[in-house]
Amino acid sequence: MSEYQKFQQTSNKAIRTGVLLLFSILIIGTAGYMSLEGLSFLDGLYMSVITISTVGFKEVGNHEFDAVGKVFTIFLILISLGTLAYIGSTLIRFIVDGELKHYLKLHKVDKKIQQLKNHVIVVGYGRNGEQAVTELRENNVDCVVIEKRENVIARIEEDNSLLYIKGDATQEDILEKARVRDAKAIIITLPEDADNVFVVLSVRSLSKNMVIISRASEMRSVKKLRLAGANNVIMPELIGGQQMAKLVHQPDIVEFLDSVLLQKSKDVQLVEISCENLSKSFDGKSIGDLKIREHSGANIVGIKSANMKYIFNPDPTTILTNEIKLFVLGNPEQIANLKNWLEFGK
Repeated sequence: MSEYQKFQQTSNKAIRTGVLLLFSILIIGTAGYMSLEGLSFLDGLYMSVITISTVGFKEVGNHEFDAVGKVFTIFLILISLGTLAYIGSTLIRFIVDGELKHYLKLHKVDKKIQQLKNHVIVVGYGRNGEQAVTELRENNVDCVVIEKRENVIARIEEDNSLLYIKGDATQEDILEKARVRDAKAIIITLPEDADNVFVVLSVRSLSKNMVIISRASEMRSVKKLRLAGANNVIMPELIGGQQMAKLVHQPDIVEFLDSVLLQKSKDVQLVEISCENLSKSFDGKSIGDLKIREHSGANIVGIKSANMKYIFNPDPTTILTNEIKLFVLGNPEQIANLKNWLEFGK
């Protein structure tokens, strides 16, 4: 059950309780005036309504209440005030305290999530998860976060455009709610390796072709995560340590790669381009024959061959096929020119 559905259930219950209380007071008041003061049904109902609403009209006709009638009226006023206070506090909690606005926002988020397709699910919004979301959004990739920690949820809610689900990703119903069957990838960044293994197993059972990328804290967990179904396993501490060591003896190379891969200006990009839609006019042609540098200005720095091997700085005689992927370095305009050249020959 979603947070919005829980809110609907709670609010409906509060409304039903308030209406039931008011209706009960009307019945008690009407019956009491008919029994104690001998009023007709209509007069008894009239007296109950003006008493509950605290309008303050006089008794019906010239009828004067005796001591018992007056005590009953006092009792009716008191319980009416209590009921109205309950209804008023409920409305204040929903409206003034922002609870209604909060749950309407959740409803809006849920609707957007239900429309997602080919998106990325990020499990956990710690340092690694937040950085992953930042990178995905900068590249216009739709993503949804799964997080269960209250303090982290409060931080997520500060960003009105970030889609999230509050819940435990080890539960399949939460993964289903994130539309795991329609997602193209999932990034799992939980701090405990055991939880990551469990999520990987759950995701793989729901989607056989999903790309699963998981974090690992310990080296011994890497094999377990791969056996569970993870396509890639990342150890942030290991990568960080390697980079710090390289900064000692190869600082310029590290800074150069960082400027290409992590810089935000987008003046230079290293991207992969699939040759799946390679123009028929280039069938059987080599990299040299296409004169890629001349036509686009971009540089091919590597390829991934049909047999999944990586070739760095490929030879100009390398023949391009639909199964090859190119790793290209260039600015956005050069990248766009290359894509058009490969697909349309212009």
